[in-house]
Amino acid sequence: MKKIVIIPAYNESGSILETIRDINENAPGFDHIVINDCSKDNTLELCRENGIHILNLPINLGIGGAVQTGYTYAYNNGYDYAVQFDGDGQHDAAYLQMMADTMEKEDVDMVIGSRFIENEGFQSSTVRRIGIRFFTFLIRLLFGKKITDATSGMRMCNRRVMELFIKDYPIDYPEPETTSRLLRHKYKVKEVPVVMRERQAGVSSIGTFNKQAYYMIKVSLAIIIERLR
Repeated sequence: MKKIVIIPAYNESGSILETIRDINENAPGFDHIVINDCSKDNTLELCRENGIHILNLPINLGIGGAVQTGYTYAYNNGYDYAVQFDGDGQHDAAYLQMMADTMEKEDVDMVIGSRFIENEGFQSSTVRRIGIRFFTFLIRLLFGKKITDATSGMRMCNRRVMELFIKDYPIDYPEPETTSRLLRHKYKVKEVPVVMRERQAGVSSIGTFNKQAYYMIKVSLAIIIERLR
């Protein structure tokens, strides 16, 4: 199986080198590609200086556009599995092979790394945990499947899912919406327990109260609309 790690990066100069080191040391069977989403810091220069494979977007597309670019690259280059992986140091590459093994052995379309199966490691803030639990409730209500960590950015998919995503992918906050889309289309989605860390550098895109409120409303409506399609 050809496997690749997709790393969307916007101003990740403080953690990108450590992220790549983690992948090289703990997931040697995976290639990787950094999608530089028009960073304003020296993320691009660091990657080039250190020989890291990188696609440099000419304009900022946001997380959805960056990840979709990665899926397009993976699909067009014949990869069997592609995994989204944060560039801020939160994710642990030691779990990637286990996720790939689960994909293959259980013949599922997407494997999600969840913080909330064994509740170990960094569990996010109280406010965000409340939001995640609400998404768990909403997805279970509408699609009949319990997803404990719908906002997880550590997600591995097969070529069938890649093909779906390169045709249509949300611009922002895509994880709960696309998970709902897969469930609506009867794709097989499975969660596995992982341990995540606190962000090593940079700032969250939903750090303020107004952004958190927008996030909850936008994502909730997107999940509901997905059910009504």
